[in-house]
Amino acid sequence: MRMLHTMLRVGNLDESLNFYCDVLGMKLLRKKDYPSGEFTLAFVGYGDESDHTVIELTYNWGTDAYDLGNGYGHIALGVDDIYGTCDAIKARGGKVTREPGPMKHGTTVIAFVEDPNGYKIELIQLGTQGSEQKQEATATA
Repeated sequence: MRMLHTMLRVGNLDESLNFYCDVLGMKLLRKKDYPSGEFTLAFVGYGDESDHTVIELTYNWGTDAYDLGNGYGHIALGVDDIYGTCDAIKARGGKVTREPGPMKHGTTVIAFVEDPNGYKIELIQLGTQGSEQKQEATATA
């Protein structure tokens, strides 16, 4: 067994595709309208579905917003340069809701961004590059 996808309901498919593709750098892998069910599915990700886990964006025609409730947590993405990634996300119009820094009670460097529907995406620094960059920035400030 392997994980295939996570599904998120979205209120504006074009806005969501812009965020996931243009801001986070994913690719639109496939998209299909289902007129009899009045919904559209769009699959986005960093690689082909045959060997990568992807996100399924579900747009139910005529539904502009959803109550996220208090059970949803977040999606996590590993990044090589968390500081540069957050800067790029902001430059592309994305919303960083927690700037990069060590997690509470730990040393892993994380940040959070939010998609247009309010879903949280955690960015997790892979390796040590982000920590080294932060130390260099602090030393030169």
